[in-house]
Amino acid sequence: MKLPNYEHATVPREKVVDYLLSTTHRDGRHKAVFFGGFGFAPDNWQALAEALIRHAGDHEVAKEEDSPFGIRYVVDGTMTMADGRDALVRTVWFIDAGTDVPRFVTAYPLRG
Repeated sequence: MKLPNYEHATVPREKVVDYLLSTTHRDGRHKAVFFGGFGFAPDNWQALAEALIRHAGDHEVAKEEDSPFGIRYVVDGTMTMADGRDALVRTVWFIDAGTDVPRFVTAYPLRG
């Protein structure tokens, strides 16, 4: 199963610029080194947002978890990076109860 409605998924600028690509964020700085090493940069944050959505559309959902607040989806697979290389990445998405639009939660490299 693919992430439901992945083509309408949202990836907020703040999640990319202030978290995934921030070298000063306590939790995100290691992710910034990873994604930055593959050519993603805050001044072109949309490229990473688009790659994250494409990743969700390219791969099957690996895990689905229900909660009273909605459904959490985990998607694992290769992602084409800004520099053209591929890397194994996990993306996490959430669809709030009563809605059908996935919103981006996080992404990080997988070993493989």
